Amino acid sequence: MHRLFKSISLTYKNSPLAVREQVALNEEEVIQLLRQIKTYTDAQDVLVLSTCNRTEVYYASEQILDDDIIKLMGMLKGFSDTASLSDYFERIHHHQEAIRHLFYVCIGLDAQVVGDMQITNQVKRAYQATADEDMAGPFLHRLMHTIFFTNKRVVQETGFRDGAASVSYAASELVRDLALDLVNPKILIVGLGEIGSDVCKNLGEANERGRLTQVTIANRTQAKAEAIAEVYGFHTLPFSEVQQAIREADIVISSVSMPAPLITKSLMAQNDLLSYKYFIDLAVPRSVEASVEDITGALVYNIDDIKAKANEALQKRLEAIPHVKAIIEEALSDMKEWAQEMAVSPTIHRLKNALEQIRQEEIARYLKGLNEKEAKYVDKITKGMMQKIIKLPVLQLKAACKRGEAETLIDVLNDLFDLEKHQAKKL
Repeated sequence: MHRLFKSISLTYKNSPLAVREQVALNEEEVIQLLRQIKTYTDAQDVLVLSTCNRTEVYYASEQILDDDIIKLMGMLKGFSDTASLSDYFERIHHHQEAIRHLFYVCIGLDAQVVGDMQITNQVKRAYQATADEDMAGPFLHRLMHTIFFTNKRVVQETGFRDGAASVSYAASELVRDLALDLVNPKILIVGLGEIGSDVCKNLGEANERGRLTQVTIANRTQAKAEAIAEVYGFHTLPFSEVQQAIREADIVISSVSMPAPLITKSLMAQNDLLSYKYFIDLAVPRSVEASVEDITGALVYNIDDIKAKANEALQKRLEAIPHVKAIIEEALSDMKEWAQEMAVSPTIHRLKNALEQIRQEEIARYLKGLNEKEAKYVDKITKGMMQKIIKLPVLQLKAACKRGEAETLIDVLNDLFDLEKHQAKKL
């Protein structure tokens, strides 16, 4: 099964948001799909990964099961017309390319934001679901642990994960940095356009320790604010109350689009700031007057400040890509070597059993004339002989794996030692 890995992939690269939404799977649906694949197909080593940017299924099978899996996905999501979605899926049927694709996804090379730091945790959760459903064999276990080790190397040896490489990432990272200096900070997010929604998502997913407990969303469409707040455990307030909330917040992130600035010097001048108050303005035109920073204790970061930070991080990540790919290729080579050795391990095992069977049969012929001490010596000597005899064939077999010539040597060993006969006799 280790040479039969495949994948189907629907991502931001090959499908619009409206299509991705149709097949997006929550954690419970991932479990259900794993169970259906286990019930209705012969697929093994199945991994189901679903995020806002991708829904992918990796599997090992002699058969191409892409359409079967897409149909099961359609049944789970409640639509039968899977033909209209099928063309959006990228299909990878070459074993090594499917493995490489999973490496690229997990490391962040294939992410919408290059070097996405959250994808690794999402993959770990997908792998845990597979393990919980007992659908991961030796191959997938080895592959995933190799990927996680490779990810650690990338973090330690390159700048690929340094900094935040998108505006929303950079903004949410700045919020987290500012919040470290505040006790139970009050954070207000004003406006849920694309950037504002992404900031909510990034803050919510990065808030693993629950340190940010007072995050409030204000949006002109209240239903949208409530939907996002429910997902991440945030609070909401009516947009009509936003000005009072701005006065009370420690950190304000504004991406609201308005003809004139929402946050003005005159609005903030009514406050006596006893500590620093931070404004992160992600709107164009600006929603925070530049003169707000004239107020003692008020600090304003505009979209250009955030973009400069994101662009600098993105450039470092792009420069690191060749090094990252080189690390991945090393891991792929190691994985390929392991898989090849796995292919010959049954032959090695049968060879060892065949020689041990011969040894046991010959010892049994002479044990009757030996005392206990002599029998122990004979056993020890013959075991040592067997280990030396088998050492060279095993080394040659492993070397043949690397040259791609293992099958020829396997046939020779089978003929020389009649391994199939010995295996049958053992059974």
